Amino acid sequence: MRPRTLRGRFVLIMLLGVLGAQVTSYSLWSWQQDRERLAQLDSLSRNLAESLAATVRYFRSLPYEYRHIVLDQLRDMGGTRFFVSVNDHRIALEPTDGGRARELVAGNLREGLERKLGRRELYIGFSQPEDLKVFNNEVPLTELPAHWANHSLAMAPLSTPILVVQMPLEADSWLYVATTLPIAGLLDGPTWFSGDRLFVSLAVLLTVVGLALLGIRWLTRPLSVLARAARQLGDDLESPPLAERGPRELRDTAAAFNRMSERIRRQVDERERLFSAISHDLKTPITRLRLRAEMLADSRQREAFVRTLDELDQLVKGALASVKGLDLHERTEPVDLDALVAALVDELAIFGETIGVQGSAGMIEAKPLALKRCLGNLLENAVFYGERVEVSLDREAGMAQVTFSDDGPGIPVDQRERVFEPFVRLEPSRSRHTGGSGLGLSIARHIAHAHGGDIGLDQAPAGGLRVVLRLPC
Repeated sequence: MRPRTLRGRFVLIMLLGVLGAQVTSYSLWSWQQDRERLAQLDSLSRNLAESLAATVRYFRSLPYEYRHIVLDQLRDMGGTRFFVSVNDHRIALEPTDGGRARELVAGNLREGLERKLGRRELYIGFSQPEDLKVFNNEVPLTELPAHWANHSLAMAPLSTPILVVQMPLEADSWLYVATTLPIAGLLDGPTWFSGDRLFVSLAVLLTVVGLALLGIRWLTRPLSVLARAARQLGDDLESPPLAERGPRELRDTAAAFNRMSERIRRQVDERERLFSAISHDLKTPITRLRLRAEMLADSRQREAFVRTLDELDQLVKGALASVKGLDLHERTEPVDLDALVAALVDELAIFGETIGVQGSAGMIEAKPLALKRCLGNLLENAVFYGERVEVSLDREAGMAQVTFSDDGPGIPVDQRERVFEPFVRLEPSRSRHTGGSGLGLSIARHIAHAHGGDIGLDQAPAGGLRVVLRLPC
């Protein structure tokens, strides 16, 4: 599974890079070691063939009755790499695993002995010390006197594979020669996962990953600061600017973010001043027109004129209210959502409205006045269009949820997103009253979005409208 964080992806890249480098380096190193080992075996086996050929010629030249005397002296005195005996039959060897190294040694021995001694019957094999048998009675090598085996085969401990060469001397005698290579381990294949290599690999891997974690955490820390600053800017336009320090790329990013936040603040301020100026400038001509309308003699024209001016005045007030509703210059602080909803319900209960409240959502981090306006707009809409309203509070998966259900006429499915647009009101038949500027739901959703939440519309169980406000805790 691909890591979701930049830090995790950096660590994965470093981990794969280190593992790839380790595998590649060990592959090249093992290949080179294997080549050197085979080259060394080739040279040793050719020299060994020369020595074996000389040994065979020497024992063939000895009279039969002196052979056992020479063999006893060799075993007692040592001084040779060969364990030699003359047997009356060929001793069978336990089969062992082959390999390129053993095939190379056996081939060079056979070639060298045949060249020196002529083509003759020849048996070459390998045996482990614990399986090797010697002499006519085929006694195990491990049961011989220690000085015989150690002096002749130079094995300490007895673990190196032993090379055995057997060939007939006369019709009823076989020369038996056992020897080990002068360098232990040459006949063993390359070991990929030896203890030393595994320890070094783990040490390198842990060191690189540890340093990578520290370095990546240090490098990505400014990105976390930038993300936190962006979230704070969405909640509070007056949040302090980012510190422009660190590498050049981070300084440039922080400077660009600060310029962007400053432009956003200036645009919001310009918008507020613009709407305030428009509202102030329109109030004077509207008041003049209202005074002149009162002087009209025709009552029907006067009423129609005043009605038009009232609508114009309501639009101006609605636009100003919209600007104030989108102005979220409050500080975020802990808010008791249950107490806030209860206070709003008590305010409306004074006017005889029937509102039921159940459940609990607890404390959340929010802007108190903005959240109060959001909840107030939703609750007033529910009371305005329904006879009975039910409010339920809940908290799950890190989100607080407030649901407003009324028994009013509801909103058609194709109109549920449209009613969140500013100044949008549905047909008057939906309401049992008149009034409203179509800004309540728009302002409420904007406040919810500014808090990282959202508002959804659905059909209530009683057939009316159900409004669901979800806010992060």
